[in-house]
Amino acid sequence: MPPLYDRIGGREGLLKLLRHFYADVRQHEEIAHIFAAKIEDWPSHLEKIADFWSGLIGGPARYRGGMPWEHVPLKLEEKHFEAWLGLWGRTCHAHLPEAEAGELIAVAEKIGQRLRMIIANQSPPGLMP
Repeated sequence: MPPLYDRIGGREGLLKLLRHFYADVRQHEEIAHIFAAKIEDWPSHLEKIADFWSGLIGGPARYRGGMPWEHVPLKLEEKHFEAWLGLWGRTCHAHLPEAEAGELIAVAEKIGQRLRMIIANQSPPGLMP
């Protein structure tokens, strides 16, 4: 079976999904303000996020950065994770076949679990699990 990256349409399919998702994020009462305070250049941010997701789902591994550590100072709470994951699930189900939506949602849930753990522990970057 081809990688999930290919099954959702490669980079173009991923970017299309991310554009839909972040359009909803930017309007969400619970999390829009968090993104508005940090993101000034949305097209560049979407490209960076596509690089991150690409490597996770079988596409080119282009992401260079410390994604978990960029989130620690944001003081994220459980309600923020729930909002983000809820929007992600709705976006995936609305724009992808069921199997691919389920796989992408599972990846997002793992990301959420890892971020929750890192934020809770606020470990120094050299000790990242």
